[in-house]
Amino acid sequence: MVPEGLIAHGRGEAWDYLFGEGTSAPALVAERAAAAHLLAASRPVISVNGNVAALAAREVVQLARAIPARIEVNLFHRTESRMKKIVRILERAGARDVLGLRPNARIPGIESKRALSHRDGIFGADVVLVPLEDGDRAEALVRMGKAVISVDLNPLSRTSQRATIPIVDELTRAILNTKKFVEELKENPEEAARVRRAYRRSGNLGAVYSFLEWRLGSLRGGLRRGEKRSRATRRKRTTHRATRRQRQ
Repeated sequence: MVPEGLIAHGRGEAWDYLFGEGTSAPALVAERAAAAHLLAASRPVISVNGNVAALAAREVVQLARAIPARIEVNLFHRTESRMKKIVRILERAGARDVLGLRPNARIPGIESKRALSHRDGIFGADVVLVPLEDGDRAEALVRMGKAVISVDLNPLSRTSQRATIPIVDELTRAILNTKKFVEELKENPEEAARVRRAYRRSGNLGAVYSFLEWRLGSLRGGLRRGEKRSRATRRKRTTHRATRRQRQ
């Protein structure tokens, strides 16, 4: 993991504290919609970067098997050594035929090495799951006509703002929840189709903002209650000391 990845992880941790380190109801709706779209895809692909491999390699492999979907490694700070290490991490987690080492296409509109891709992978996919993605590439993939599913704890990031289905949740929770919904919806194609029709991106993000507003209000209320308890405790102590002095 490069230093920039550690910084990004720290930002995510801060957002997770704000969300109460749990999956919100709007996030569950998005995760269910993501599962429904992945099941309907002709060429689903999961994009993996260094942070994703470090945090959730096994979970990603399990989700890919459940769909099933291809896995492609795509890095901003791309070197041959880093690519091979991440492919090995995924293979040790059980992945097979991981794409990324020998790209044969470029995503239009991106100047960095993140443009490098596979025609059998992200370049040719119709639905792409891009956990912990940067905004430029998410936007470029949407411009290519792909359904882009992001996982990002920051609902204000460009990735969340541009993705077709933004999941605002912590990575491992999001991947495990999506896998669970994939397994459920596989058994009920009619329900999966209904979920795809019912999902509304703007409404779901609006519900995320409302949840965050409620959460901040709850935290603020907790501080006020704590201050009141502290004042009451101080008054009790003062009264107790005064009573003891009178008895002496």
